[in-house]
Amino acid sequence: MAALSSLYRYVLLHASRRNTLKLIITIIALYVYKYRSHAIGTRRRRDLKQPKGAVPLLGHMPLIASVPGTELYQFFEKQYNELGPCWSISLPFLGRMIQVDKPENVEHVLKTNFWHYEKGPMLKGMMGDLFGKGIFGSDGAAWKFQRKLASHVFNVKAFREYTSDVFVIEGKKVIDYLGKAADEGFVVDFHALMLHFTLDSFGTISFGKSFGCLANIEHEVPFAVSFDDLTEICSDRLRDPVWNIRERLTGVHKKAQYDKALIRNHGLEIIQKRRSEGYRADKKDLLQLFMEAKDDEGQPLSDELLVDIILNFTASIIAGRDTTAQALSWMFYLIYRDGTDKNISKLLTQEVDDVLGGGDPTYETYKQQKYAEACFNEALRIYPSVPRNLKICVKDDVLPDGTKVHAGEWVTWSSYVMGRSERIWGPDAKKYKPS
Repeated sequence: MAALSSLYRYVLLHASRRNTLKLIITIIALYVYKYRSHAIGTRRRRDLKQPKGAVPLLGHMPLIASVPGTELYQFFEKQYNELGPCWSISLPFLGRMIQVDKPENVEHVLKTNFWHYEKGPMLKGMMGDLFGKGIFGSDGAAWKFQRKLASHVFNVKAFREYTSDVFVIEGKKVIDYLGKAADEGFVVDFHALMLHFTLDSFGTISFGKSFGCLANIEHEVPFAVSFDDLTEICSDRLRDPVWNIRERLTGVHKKAQYDKALIRNHGLEIIQKRRSEGYRADKKDLLQLFMEAKDDEGQPLSDELLVDIILNFTASIIAGRDTTAQALSWMFYLIYRDGTDKNISKLLTQEVDDVLGGGDPTYETYKQQKYAEACFNEALRIYPSVPRNLKICVKDDVLPDGTKVHAGEWVTWSSYVMGRSERIWGPDAKKYKPS
């Protein structure tokens, strides 16, 4: 009897195992069939073109992972030329991303139907170490309040004039350094020089104090180093849906927390020092203007909110250091490359001489230098400092070109692609032609 009972249990156990295995295989097969052309968890979109190379369950992740980071924007340009301005990829855990490289579509997302699109919790999670709950890490009412506050601050006449004076002072240091290089005959890393120039300038604009980088071209500022490192860490997260796991396994998480603490402590020290000094009418920097601002109830901003705001605008200012330095470097590169044939440098220097007449530039004279502005903007068109951006749709929408966007799907656009598009700029789109 015991032998029969054991045999019965053995048969049931193995039958159960066989059935379980069959069930698992069936479920996997169903998922592979359902997501045979797009990533798991995403909606199938037959109405959208997509690059070749999608695999079941993973969608386009293997394809995107195979593209070197230095060639990512060339990849987007290639898809634009082959598939058109609107196409899509799907990525597991990240979702569906719809590329919308048409100016009217971008205007719709950023302006016309602005409240249908947000940064979203996933993007805020990726960038939260850097931006916290400030303007670059918030949506809705919190974003609206800080945007209104920033608009008021940046339109203060005294701040605009103060900014102009800062650039003149730091610009003269750059000229002196270039003069020294010419006299002594040593090579200048122009991009590094522009980074030092903009960091010193934006440091003074933000905090009323230069970092002193131009005094020693090899000097490293711990705050700027941590900001650069944390920016790179956050940027890498955009390409990795399992970034949280990877960072904890590789030690990157500890580095991110170290950089975050250093940056935040830096902001706290600046605020506390300024509070201890009390109100100073001679201070016209960004920090002073924010400390004088009031909330919607007419009360001074709390230290907690002020820290987040200052850290965000500190981040944006130092980010502005990178983007401005990049734009200036590309502008002078393009002028040097194309200036001989097109006489660009001659026209540019002639305008500077005509407008300034040997004097220092001011906020008002900047407005008169139309050709200089054209040179700068044309460089940004070909080599944009922010080559790609994205937002998540929170309410079903239809773009001006008829493209449907469902809630939960991402819209992305590339200034790099649109700036080089022959559809938009004509057959000579990649030529540098300020006018």
